[in-house]
Amino acid sequence: MSVLNPNSLETRLHLGLAFTLILLMGLLWLFGAKSIETLTEDFIASRLEHDAEALLAAIAFKQQGVKVRPARVNQIYLRPYSGHYYVVRQQNGAEVTSRSVWDFKLQIPRMKVGESRRLHMLGPEQQQLLVYVSGFRKQGQELTLAVAEDLLPIKRQRDLFLRNFALLALLGLMVLLLLQGMVVRQAFRRLEPLREEIKSLAGGEEKMLSEAVPEEMSPLVKEINHLLLLLSRRNRRSRNALGNLAHALKGPMNLLTHYFDKSSNSDGRMDDTLAGQQVERVRLLIDRELKRARLAGSGSTGQRFDPQRDLQDLLDVLKQIYREKRLTIEAVTAADQPPFGDREDILELLGNLLDNACKWAKGRVRCTLSGEQQLKIVVEDDGEGLVDEEVARMTMRGSRLDEDMEGQGLGLAIVSDVVTLYEGELEFDRSPQLQGLRVSVVLNRL
Repeated sequence: MSVLNPNSLETRLHLGLAFTLILLMGLLWLFGAKSIETLTEDFIASRLEHDAEALLAAIAFKQQGVKVRPARVNQIYLRPYSGHYYVVRQQNGAEVTSRSVWDFKLQIPRMKVGESRRLHMLGPEQQQLLVYVSGFRKQGQELTLAVAEDLLPIKRQRDLFLRNFALLALLGLMVLLLLQGMVVRQAFRRLEPLREEIKSLAGGEEKMLSEAVPEEMSPLVKEINHLLLLLSRRNRRSRNALGNLAHALKGPMNLLTHYFDKSSNSDGRMDDTLAGQQVERVRLLIDRELKRARLAGSGSTGQRFDPQRDLQDLLDVLKQIYREKRLTIEAVTAADQPPFGDREDILELLGNLLDNACKWAKGRVRCTLSGEQQLKIVVEDDGEGLVDEEVARMTMRGSRLDEDMEGQGLGLAIVSDVVTLYEGELEFDRSPQLQGLRVSVVLNRL
């Protein structure tokens, strides 16, 4: 049995409707019990009134007092403790009782002529009596007549009915809850296409969500589509602006580099040499941003990185960039390697790692991708590599990679930022096969 999730809308609907049905059934049961009790008492009281009138007609006045003619009353009043009793009280306090009372004393209040009341009291053998008491005048004498009936037999029938009604109500409640569960699941099944579209959106297969959804979800879907459109435009605008800025600065920076090179060769001033080095560093930054724009390509934002599609495109770009070195760049990845992470994040990470490897490689670069819940990336080359002291310094906690290694450090610093974003691990060592630098990265799914 699955555990109910309190944050689930389906669970809340189930619980809300179940509570409503239980409350409704409980109120219905209470109302039914009260109604049946009132109806039965009214029915018995009506019968007791008729018996009181028949008893009044059976009363005869004799010299020795009031007498009830047995032939004029129901025979049930003659059987001891039958559950049906009567009492006739005269004005002087004398009483005539039914034989069924036997030796039990019913405490009946005196009533005025025309006055009547209903009473509940205990009778013989703890019987629960409903008593109708009324005042009459016959032949000039005032009488108080009380007629009583035991409610226990009717109460037993009423309790049996209420118990059966409760069982039927419980059964009906269970059926309603099952039907309600089917209706709720059927209603939420209409959201399955939306969930699949969101998965496709995360995988880069779709750019917008379909607005053919239930009316309640339509405002949310429209806002998501609007947000996706804004993000796509802003990212595209930022990427274009960065590329345009890099292109615009590249020409002036080349002129400045040429100028400082001439100045350094002519008089060898230290200030000009330092300035030239900083200009060269800025030029390298511009080249890096241009490469980054080329590596990212024209894919839409929000896509997942697909090794089967994006990795080969990245390798083709790098081969074009380093075509003069005639490098052999190979990728090792499983045929069913699933998409992972944000496309631009992984492209930026792989682009910097492979760019650094291509820069220092003699002739061969290899990139290996593996893992499902985690993405493990290994990039290695056949360059000079690093000595053990440099590897230890680069992996030291708190060290900045852009200060550790000239030419490679800036790209590796960006790699470190992406690894931190995915709560991953970054390691440097020497490749056992290619003998150059090997960079191992492990990324976790967000």
